[in-house]
Amino acid sequence: MAEIQAQFEQAQKDVKTLTKRPDNNDMLFLYAHFKQASDGDVKGSRPGMLDMVGRAKYDAWAKLKGTSNDKAMRMYIDKVSSLLKSHK
Repeated sequence: MAEIQAQFEQAQKDVKTLTKRPDNNDMLFLYAHFKQASDGDVKGSRPGMLDMVGRAKYDAWAKLKGTSNDKAMRMYIDKVSSLLKSHK
């Protein structure tokens, strides 16, 4: 568990070194998996229709309901690794 946590923390640092901003789908993926790994299942109520960004983030996170922290961390790490390779 400590190893995956260390890799997750490194991936959080690595994602900040990307030379190009990921597309919106990748950003939502990263957000949702980070939140699932850090906070667990989505909490609170879904933002209203006028808050399109908040609503998209909430929906992306809600799709991961029931996903374990470890699995969310691994998926986040894999996505960051993939982005680092493709943005060089």
